[in-house]
Amino acid sequence: MPAPDSSAAKSSSKDKGLNYLTTTLTAPVSPVEAALRPLSFADFTGQPKTVERLQVMVGAAKRRGEALNHILLSGPPGLGKTTLAFILGNELGKAVRVTSGPVIEKAGDLAGLLTNLEEGDILFIDEIHRIPKTVEEYLYSAMEDFRLDIMIDQGPNARSVRLSIPKFTLVGATTRAGLLTAPLRSRFTLQTRLDYYDIPTLMGIVQRSCGLLKVSIDEAGSREIAARCRGTPRVANNLINFVRDYAQERAQGIITREVAARALELLEIDAAGLDEMDKRMLRVMAENYRGGPVGMSTIAVAVGEEPETLEEVHEPFLIQEGYLQRTPQGRILTTKGYHAIGLKAAAGQSGQQGSLL
Repeated sequence: MPAPDSSAAKSSSKDKGLNYLTTTLTAPVSPVEAALRPLSFADFTGQPKTVERLQVMVGAAKRRGEALNHILLSGPPGLGKTTLAFILGNELGKAVRVTSGPVIEKAGDLAGLLTNLEEGDILFIDEIHRIPKTVEEYLYSAMEDFRLDIMIDQGPNARSVRLSIPKFTLVGATTRAGLLTAPLRSRFTLQTRLDYYDIPTLMGIVQRSCGLLKVSIDEAGSREIAARCRGTPRVANNLINFVRDYAQERAQGIITREVAARALELLEIDAAGLDEMDKRMLRVMAENYRGGPVGMSTIAVAVGEEPETLEEVHEPFLIQEGYLQRTPQGRILTTKGYHAIGLKAAAGQSGQQGSLL
């Protein structure tokens, strides 16, 4: 077997007793993000069904002294998929090796990752739906039989080498579960989806993060941030850092509702959580395409952004909150979408040219 690609070399560090093992091609966890991440199920807020399922699996695996079964976590970005993978490792007392689908380009990369694992370790693959299909096939035997059959050399000298690998746990994360192939999806014992958080849950997350950052915040201030973070803890933590800077510069370091509102208005995030790009999408649909239907690729060209970014980051929130509708013909702007940009649909209907309120 050829030597594993150097890009898959392992580096390790410890943070509060939790092993963070990453490939050199994977972006490291920022110190601020790592400091705010919960390290146990007891500290994790929200996603009660998913957490309970994981607790059952962890408890049973520890009782049997076996490796945890494979787990697939799906859902929009920023809801805690990576955090839960680290919590699993911490609860089991095992190392977590982190990589992402696009960096595993060939079978040798995968072999390098798997052969460096120890018994019971966790391999976390982010954006697992982006693994090349030729590499994905090697995962099947690795997940089921804990072995790899690798072809070495070429032509008449080609031969297959079977490698035994330690029993490990694959935790896959994806923002687009529908792109996973059926054979790969069926090999995960648990498939669970993470949903957007409600405001009371996000308020608890905001208050916890502010406590860790030693920032003074009142209940109204935490509610203001929670209401504008699009149901996503990662967005909430990002907003907290900016609001903290704003409060220290212009409000004696205390975050109140008024201070949070002024800081977030400076970021052009309105009271409903819509940011500048959200409103650009809505306005383009209303003014250029009579409210739709219009394809996402067309919208992306009009606003100067990649279609994938709009589909994964902006569209889910807009659809969930009722600003857009997705149809077979394309996206349609709803009446609520018109109102969000100061327009109203002609004759009270979406999908038609709006007029200024």
